[in-house]
Amino acid sequence: MGERIGVTDEEWEVIGALLPPEHGRGCRPAQDNRPYFEGMMWIARTGAQWRHLPDEYGKWNSVFRRYRRWVTTGVFDAMLETLGELAGRDTSADMIDSTVVRAHHCAVGIKRGLSKPRRLADREAASPPSSTPDATPEVSRSASC
Repeated sequence: MGERIGVTDEEWEVIGALLPPEHGRGCRPAQDNRPYFEGMMWIARTGAQWRHLPDEYGKWNSVFRRYRRWVTTGVFDAMLETLGELAGRDTSADMIDSTVVRAHHCAVGIKRGLSKPRRLADREAASPPSSTPDATPEVSRSASC
């Protein structure tokens, strides 16, 4: 399936401390957060569906449920804030935001040969007439003048 996507031991020392401790559900003991976190990274990096998560990260449904629980409780927001503060102290670390990344005009999906985007009025004029009457009757211009 390819190369394993994960974190180094040094990275895990920082990230692992930011994740909440898991408690077992029922009679099952809780498992370590690292394979679950690495599975979430695999999904984010590959863009695959949860069901396609390799078995080495655990059952896809378990990883997904833990991911949803962390999202709803704000674990990732707190992690980003803490890592941002740590990176702010370290001048060698940089973070990039999608708002500063510019895409080439070919990447936005504009069809070649269109000089300007179509306006809504142009689309309405080009569309076939509707078979249902308008909901509001038109007021004649002679009556309003």
